[in-house]
This record gives sequence, C-alpha cells and structure tokens, in this order.
Amino acid sequence: MCVIRSDVRVAFLLSFALPVWQSPAHAAGGAHVVDDAGVETPGLCHLETWLTRGGPRSGLVNASPACTFEALPRLEVGATVQRTWARGAHTSDTLVGPTLKLNLWPVESGFGVGLAGATAWSVRAGHWETASLIVPVSISLHERLRVNFNAGWLYSRSGAQRNEAFLGAQVEAAIAADVMLMGEVFGRDRGRPGAQIGVRWTPGGGRWDVDLLSGWRTDGVTPWSMTLGLTVRF
Repeated sequence: MCVIRSDVRVAFLLSFALPVWQSPAHAAGGAHVVDDAGVETPGLCHLETWLTRGGPRSGLVNASPACTFEALPRLEVGATVQRTWARGAHTSDTLVGPTLKLNLWPVESGFGVGLAGATAWSVRAGHWETASLIVPVSISLHERLRVNFNAGWLYSRSGAQRNEAFLGAQVEAAIAADVMLMGEVFGRDRGRPGAQIGVRWTPGGGRWDVDLLSGWRTDGVTPWSMTLGLTVRF
C-alpha cells in the first residue's frame, strides 16, 4: 500500500502486499502497490515498515509483520497497523487488521499464482472499514526480469463506491546483485489510475531491504508522494 488522503480506504490497499521474492534483490511487497505471487521463505518472518509523505501536513506510517511456517510452506500469515493523517483531526485514522496470502503455484516455476486477502478495523470509526481479495500472477521473463499482474476486489465501508475492481501491473529488473528497479501502474474501475517507480537495495545475505519510491496519484487523488521503507527478516 504510498497513500495520502482524507479517506483511509486506499491507505489499506497497500497493506496486503507482504511477500518477498527470493532473487538477487527481493522485490514486490513492502510499500509497493502491486504484489507478487510468492510468500516469505518457510521458517522465516519479516517486518515491513514504511513512511509516506504527500505534503507537509499529510502522511502515512505502516508496520506489517508476517510469517510463513515450515509446516505450511505456501501460506503467509500476517497483520498490518497503519496510521494516516492529513489536515484536520477528523481525517486521521489508525487501521489494524489481519492479512493472509496463499501461493497456489510456485513462482520458481516461472509462472506463479497466489491469492491474497485482508481486512482492517478503523480505530476512529469503531468498525471494520476495508477488505480486499487479490489474485497476483508473476511471470519470469529472464533471471533478472519479472512482471507481476494483479486483479481483484476492494471494499470500503465509507467510500463513495463500497465495492470496486482493482487492476495493476509491475515490472521488476535486477540491475545488480543487491539492487532492484521497479515500475508499476494500477487503478480501480472508478477514478484516475496511479503509478510508482522506485529502487530497492538488499545488502549482504538479504536479511533486510531499503526502498525509496516516488508515486503519482497512488490514491487516485494526491499528485505526488515519496516513500521510504525498511523490511527486516528474522
């Protein structure tokens, strides 16, 4: 989920993106909007955090822990805590909720398919605010080049349209052993599409990532935003 607006529904859009890709540099997941089809390495957990600013008075901070257990190597279980703020106290909120991701076809085969679901509780409103169900597909074009496609459903209780379709596409290119470039476009069936580009640095053995992202209309409204993310695996 990169999102700055008074309505928190799109802020949650990014919270389902949890897994990582085992490659020269881990991609997808984190603050990227478009997800891949893989899950975390069985037996490992990770904590994804990021801070997004869309202006001097608006922002988002996110923390998303998740684990894949060896007994269930294709299922990733996680949660998200996300705080958004903007001009005026009534536009700020905290979202808390679970996330699940199931790998249906392994990414290592060159054609991966997954299923990701999530829901979130609005602390300010005192009810379940959002939900999502996304099918990510990952296609390896080269050992250093992969494309990800997403299609699914988004729900927002307070949105003008409670139910919307979501589509997205992403290109990942490893330009060095520890550096990955990413570009993605995405949108809902209503509203203007958005885009994001960025770089991910994964030093050493891949236990942590640093993301630097620049986005345009990532929420369908905000003209421009910047995101700094950190993922730690343990």
